[in-house]
Amino acid sequence: LATGPRQNNGIFYEIRTYDIKPAKMKEFLEMVKKYFHFRTAHSELVGFWYSELGAMNKVFHIWKYDNFAHRTAVRNALANDKDWQGKFISAALPLMEKQHNEVAYLVPWCQLGKPPKEGGVYEWVTFQMKPGGPALWGEAFRAAINAHINTGYTSLIGVFHTEYGLLNRVHVLWWNESPDHRAAGRHRAHEDARVVAAVRNSVRFLESQQNVLLIPLQCSPLK
Repeated sequence: LATGPRQNNGIFYEIRTYDIKPAKMKEFLEMVKKYFHFRTAHSELVGFWYSELGAMNKVFHIWKYDNFAHRTAVRNALANDKDWQGKFISAALPLMEKQHNEVAYLVPWCQLGKPPKEGGVYEWVTFQMKPGGPALWGEAFRAAINAHINTGYTSLIGVFHTEYGLLNRVHVLWWNESPDHRAAGRHRAHEDARVVAAVRNSVRFLESQQNVLLIPLQCSPLK
């Protein structure tokens, strides 16, 4: 099935999510704060967050790679990094219940953005679209995203389309000043005829959607 147009370079993003044992979340976050610099010495971290609403005891982090050879070299270096393996991995693994990763590309009409200021909250929205890829639903999906941007209540950080993992999945990362600011903006958007029309067109291709409110960690470049 056609996937539609994509970026011309080899850059991709690995999206990793970990489910942490409920009683161990605080301990895990403290370990990240203390030792994660060993990991970021090897490759570029885009962002690292923990879930506040929509999912519990879960962390999300996104890594940027130039290509698959770059990722392979980084993974090999990490396997041989005694500080990373001995101080973080060996102690962190018993705190985890599950790990999951996906490889995704930025959609060609989106550049990775930054929030207008530090602070605020992030929203991670996962859309499971019908099979067929962007060639089927891409334009309708883009129109729905742009309709929300045009309301001005939220800032788009990135739109990621999966390449490995569950396909026909799109992750959208938004930034808002606060949960209340986001809620007020959503209410206004629901009364905007342009948003309603764009969403109605896009939802024809939608199978499921999940929204998670995220709080950035201190080590996260996106704060």
